[in-house]
Amino acid sequence: MILHIMEAEVCGPHSLRLTFNDGACKPVDVLPLLKGPVFEPLRDSAYFARVVVDPVGGTVVWPNGADFAPEALYELPNEKESSRSSS
Repeated sequence: MILHIMEAEVCGPHSLRLTFNDGACKPVDVLPLLKGPVFEPLRDSAYFARVVVDPVGGTVVWPNGADFAPEALYELPNEKESSRSSS
């Protein structure tokens, strides 16, 4: 099966909650992947929040053309969502 992202929701400054076409849903921190000039704008949380799911490519993209392979995002460890919550 070719892996695709079906839904993406921003859940932190550099974190996304992703739903994949195999049914997996996981929160991931993509900050470790933000290396190189094309990813520099994504370090700004307001710009990062402009993410959309590309229905053709099946991945997340930003207005400057930055994107990640769904497989790379799938392999990221689950982020602990509770680590940033305030009770």
